[in-house]
Amino acid sequence: MKEERLKKEKQDMLGFYDYTVVLTYISLAVSVFGMTRALEGDFKVAILCLALSGLCDMFDGKIARTKKNRTEDEKKFGIQIDSLCDVVCFGVFPAMICYCLGMNHIPGVIILCLYCVASVIRLGYFNVMEEKRQNETSELRHYYQGLPITSMAIILPFLYLLRRGCGKNFLLVIHVAVLVVGVLFISDFKVKKPQNPMVILLVALVALALSMMFHLL
Repeated sequence: MKEERLKKEKQDMLGFYDYTVVLTYISLAVSVFGMTRALEGDFKVAILCLALSGLCDMFDGKIARTKKNRTEDEKKFGIQIDSLCDVVCFGVFPAMICYCLGMNHIPGVIILCLYCVASVIRLGYFNVMEEKRQNETSELRHYYQGLPITSMAIILPFLYLLRRGCGKNFLLVIHVAVLVVGVLFISDFKVKKPQNPMVILLVALVALALSMMFHLL
């Protein structure tokens, strides 16, 4: 407690700025840049930014855990800032891309609103339960409850690859996909956390999808 009080007294600015949250801030900055590209119709770069944000999110927790002397305030801040950035990066950002891709009529907008609401509900629930879990145990989580919100960084690049092949049906596909993903965010089922080999495979698959996107579309 004394150490935490001393840290507060030394702070000149609100928040925490050590290396444990750098990737989270980078992920947010990349997503905001990606939003500007989506608004300009540069969907390839926008989706690349989404994938890069997802890559940052894969490793920000691992980096944070390397600092063994984090205070309780730093741990709680990490949980909150990660989820707040995730709302932007994997909630609002994909919704904006999909809107610019054609989900700009009433049914599409309703689906995007539901998707964003589901993402906020999921992350708010996660914050409550994760803080409670960390107070009870220091063990790492082995399962996700419901579909992780970062999944959209994997799903959307593959959806975009279908754009040419689906033709006029692409809009129907993306409407259904976004609705299903939103529902899965708040569905109560367990998803095993990917271990290092699976993480490498997912990164390789997304990299392949991005490469095909830039060369074929």
